[in-house]
Amino acid sequence: MYILGISAFYHDSAACLLKDGEIVSAAQEERFTRKKHDAAFPRCAIEYCLKEAGIGANDINNVVFYEKPFVKFERLLETYLAFAPKGFKSFAKAMPVWIKDKLFQKAALVKELNITFSDDVNWRERLLFSEHHLSHAASAFYPSPFENAAVLTLDGVGEWTTTSLAVGKGSDLKVVKEIHFPHSLGLLYSAFTYYTGFKVNSGEYKVMGLAPYGEPKYVDLIKEKLITVADDGSYQLDMSYFDYATGLTMTNKKFDALFGGPPRTSETELTQREMDLAASVQKVTEDIVTQIARDIARDTGERNLCLAGGVALNCVANGILLREKIFENIWIQPAAGDAGGALGAALSAWYLHHNSEREVSSERDAMKGAYLGPEFKDAEIEAELEACGTKFKKLSDDELIEHVATALADEKAVGWMQGRMEFGPRALGGRSIIADPRSPVMQKQLNLKVKYRESFRPFAPSVLREDVNEWFEHDTDSPYMLLVADVQKDKRRTMTDEEEALFGVDKLNVPRSSVPAITHVDYSARIQTVHADTNPRYHTVISKFKEKTGCPLVVNTSFNVRGEPIICSPTDAFKCFMGTELEVLAIGNYLMIKEEQDESLKENYEERYGLD
Repeated sequence: MYILGISAFYHDSAACLLKDGEIVSAAQEERFTRKKHDAAFPRCAIEYCLKEAGIGANDINNVVFYEKPFVKFERLLETYLAFAPKGFKSFAKAMPVWIKDKLFQKAALVKELNITFSDDVNWRERLLFSEHHLSHAASAFYPSPFENAAVLTLDGVGEWTTTSLAVGKGSDLKVVKEIHFPHSLGLLYSAFTYYTGFKVNSGEYKVMGLAPYGEPKYVDLIKEKLITVADDGSYQLDMSYFDYATGLTMTNKKFDALFGGPPRTSETELTQREMDLAASVQKVTEDIVTQIARDIARDTGERNLCLAGGVALNCVANGILLREKIFENIWIQPAAGDAGGALGAALSAWYLHHNSEREVSSERDAMKGAYLGPEFKDAEIEAELEACGTKFKKLSDDELIEHVATALADEKAVGWMQGRMEFGPRALGGRSIIADPRSPVMQKQLNLKVKYRESFRPFAPSVLREDVNEWFEHDTDSPYMLLVADVQKDKRRTMTDEEEALFGVDKLNVPRSSVPAITHVDYSARIQTVHADTNPRYHTVISKFKEKTGCPLVVNTSFNVRGEPIICSPTDAFKCFMGTELEVLAIGNYLMIKEEQDESLKENYEERYGLD
């Protein structure tokens, strides 16, 4: 039985295909259309999923949408009625879109499926709908390595739900507790994302990265004025400070007055205020998530915790949960945001609609390392590179690994496109830019000359699983780069009094460890453990780099520039390579050196993509 899961029409559209409950393929639409956070019907992603499985439209038994549009519309109407007459402008703007495109979503989905496939299929009979938070919970529980688990989902808002607790036992999964809109931890974080001058639904991770530069001086004020937290971690927001329920902005003038001025304008200089605000909302989020987790552990008695929803991408909060040892084991869905809803929708149909038996994966989990996207054969790679006018060499496996490891040791930035593309927001060694973490200038160079992004943004390490504890205060699997841990004390550099006195982005210029390119200003790092069984080639190149340098880790950042989706194809890779100051490109066994390429093929990538 084939089940196709779809998320669409809000942001991060995606498709996922199951065969008898096994994940065959999954991908976000943005990777194919090259539109960041593309919300359109995921036609390209669907076509890829079916191609990967070698099936046609008639072979699909069910198509499952990740939420229930009528329930979401109900929430929209009830919210506007509750706040009326406030919010009429927002209401007038939203209603035509809903009536035209979203209210009759079943018909719209059937229409899109008919456009996508020429086959004569009665899609209406095969179409199912899940609930938003159930989709998230299913995406976290069913692929996890746990027979039983509590499942915590935290995001902005689904239909009504913003925070939910589900309990999974075998094939069964039930949502047992919910917090409803407008009270939302995710939207509280997004409000501060907006207020500090970043884009909502894409800039939240920037706030997380900015937090260590500031002091959490507004925590008490946030807890006193904005959010009331009960002993069990449940919470309520004071909506008089927010406009997101009915307005066209996240915050209002009362919020401005509380924090001493209007929101920062995008691309203006970051001040200490923004850094302190980021530190404060991050600390509040960590406190609430920890409090909720403690109550869940007491209430359910479960030893395992699964996490999903956009807030589950807050790897700092995740790291605290792990260190607090509230649960024996934690597993986080790598595509925790709405893209992962496509996977959860399909899994909920397989287990709950079709009452299928579940076998817990004997491996780490059922996600296959999140390598679920397209892979390109040699002939396909070569054809695309020739069409781009590329000068390349095809090498043996050993030759390629040697060349790349040597380039890394020489402090060159390498574009690394290998195997299947990752599902989710993180590059995990399939579509990555990699570099030498020992370089004191690499962090700044990658931000300014390759990624074209804010200088304060940290980079993550990919570290051999067998060596992780020697370098970080961490000794568990972290294959999806969703946990933060501190660099081991013996790898840290002792700071001078003068250096300790620095504040804000001035801290950037001070190396803090023997691997400064991946060490954040608070000595933390967002770790990806690399496993020989899930990504052997990536493990091999890092091992070769270790052989040359004694260092078992590399800088790993996504292969794209700011505002661009992560690359998917060889053409995407080459264009990004020529539009940045990357020096080496490795696609499969094909190696490209920047200085050997035709100068006329260079592109202005700094201006090609809109700032996010």
